Amino acid sequence: MEPNCPTSSNDYAADISSIRQAQVRIEPFAHRTPVLTSETLDSIAGRKLYFKCECFQKGGAFKFRGACNAIYSLDDDHAAKGVVTHSSGNHAAALALAAKLRGIPAYIVIPKNAPKCKVENVKRYDGQVIWSEPSMQSREDTANKVLQDTGAVLIHPYNDGRIISGQGTISLELLEQASEIDTLIVPISGGGLISGVALAAKAINPAIRIFAAEPMGADDAFQSKINGRITKLSEVNTIADGLRAFLGDLTW
Repeated sequence: MEPNCPTSSNDYAADISSIRQAQVRIEPFAHRTPVLTSETLDSIAGRKLYFKCECFQKGGAFKFRGACNAIYSLDDDHAAKGVVTHSSGNHAAALALAAKLRGIPAYIVIPKNAPKCKVENVKRYDGQVIWSEPSMQSREDTANKVLQDTGAVLIHPYNDGRIISGQGTISLELLEQASEIDTLIVPISGGGLISGVALAAKAINPAIRIFAAEPMGADDAFQSKINGRITKLSEVNTIADGLRAFLGDLTW
């Protein structure tokens, strides 16, 4: 298993250099997604809004950027053994798709209670589904067994410098497409997206403001900021199933 690849002297897992490298690395594969506007929403908000439409990214989500960067960062020897992750969401499908593009195996550990549509997405991209029990402990134990059996490389959904760098390419595009933006609002869950976006945006424009958005029923990042340490909730209550993860040490 490869390390999470810290790239700077202050031990951050990513920086503007690694994000620019990721942009070059994924450019042949990832879409440059559009930025759309709405006069109706502008009038309601009383300001000019821009929407970076990652729903039009390959795989249907921004997750493809990080997965693609991680997979194409691997040398041939590591890549040949494949990659593994435990996820039932967009990262699982994105990793399977990126692995398919490189022609390597993707072992995806999925809990038995995962939505059928998300399992089908993984299978559509030729990911090899390995079932686990719904608990995080079972997911991690199953993934570790796959690692031991295959020698594959673990690609964490968000707590990985290669993932963070890939997600950060969103800022590079967005601030070229709409350079006048002075504030970003970014969803936060595990934190891979906002980590990359913030690192890149602040490097380009140190004065830019960045807000993390999460459901009130899953406000672990807010609680973590208040407590000064990673705080996991005993119960999460939100329909936004992509925002139920907790921060990792790198994204924190």
